[in-house]
Amino acid sequence: MESEPAEVVVGAGLAGLVAARELTRAGLEVVVLEAAERCGGRAYAVTTALGSRADLGGQWIGHDHHRLVALADELGLRRYAMTTTFLPRILDGSRRVRPVSATFAVAAVALAVTQVLASRPLARVRRGRWGSVGVERWLTRVPGRGRRLLEVSASIAWTTDLARMPVATMLATIRAQGGLVNLMGTEGAAQDALMVEGAGTIVERLATDLGPRVRTGSRVVSVDRDADSALVRTETTEVRARRVVLTPPPPTAARIAHDPPLPPARVRLQETTVMGSVYKAIAVYPEPFWRARGGGELVLLDDPGCGVFDSTPPDGPGHLCLLIGGPEAVAVAALDPDERRARLLGRLARHLGPEALEPADWLEKAWHLDPDAGGGYVALPVLGADHVDAVLPADPVGPLHWAGTETASDHPGYLDGAIESGERVAREVLASLRS
Repeated sequence: MESEPAEVVVGAGLAGLVAARELTRAGLEVVVLEAAERCGGRAYAVTTALGSRADLGGQWIGHDHHRLVALADELGLRRYAMTTTFLPRILDGSRRVRPVSATFAVAAVALAVTQVLASRPLARVRRGRWGSVGVERWLTRVPGRGRRLLEVSASIAWTTDLARMPVATMLATIRAQGGLVNLMGTEGAAQDALMVEGAGTIVERLATDLGPRVRTGSRVVSVDRDADSALVRTETTEVRARRVVLTPPPPTAARIAHDPPLPPARVRLQETTVMGSVYKAIAVYPEPFWRARGGGELVLLDDPGCGVFDSTPPDGPGHLCLLIGGPEAVAVAALDPDERRARLLGRLARHLGPEALEPADWLEKAWHLDPDAGGGYVALPVLGADHVDAVLPADPVGPLHWAGTETASDHPGYLDGAIESGERVAREVLASLRS
């Protein structure tokens, strides 16, 4: 066991690294314990076969994500705007769904109603019946292909099983994330820009700056606490801590044993939230050939429902980002890798041309199969949960403090929210040490 007490941060994702940086800058001794063999959590950048950087985790900068912009600029990362169109091409098999179609009209009306409900005071949403109704059941009111369009869009946006997601949580999430136009939009919205070096490079540089304070491959198994300190145990060592910052989302944090046990409300939160299921792939080509053919921004309604985005950096090469969420992500990830690649690229080729079949590189990750992240993008309440809001509680318990994008009051669920939570928890820890 280390002789001198330190502040311990559990998790070397963006929230944890930001918290550790702020505490270190305040002159405290900090140890960051990360279960995985890499830093970053749900931010993860890789280098493609053509030398570009691509994010297999979180990647977008929203138009008002000022914390993420400031941190990227400080660390020397270059930003570029998404290449987008006013509306993506929506395709059902070989058929294109036109903007003037009944499908679009029905979906637009349903979205307008949803936005109105999401604008109501949250207390009314919580008390109402929407806390006991799942989104999938709610969507059965929408007829025809309009329902399928909304199901695919919702699955990509929240990556959860819509049958288990309370309508109240959906409405609270829409409200917390700036409304449906912001949540689902690209230019001027939540998917406004990207980073040439990849968002995952931010965590790499933060971890490098923190140096040996960050210990990967250090899975925390238990925390024993009293009123003023805690003993944090990993599989191989112990660290005495004055304060402990826990950044894993509740379902993942549930793996850590606590003595004395956590308060019932915190235990209940861990038991009634789930991580989303999401599959992401990046197809890399020498050139973005699709731009001469109407663009690469697509929503594919046939099984599996899939969002396709043109994430090509300014000087190339061409990047197409594919996202599949919810139960359909689980089914796709279960396929043989060659079958999965052929199936997904074949769908791209149907709409973009035969060049789509032969990418120079094919990168993929099923986040729900990552044993350390546990899924993506965020933890959300399920039907029967006591807490249905998008922002999860983070009240300290003795020397324990909580962070993570799910706890952010501003931009929860985004990289910017992770930064906000890391900064907030650092201020919280410093204040507790002064009192």
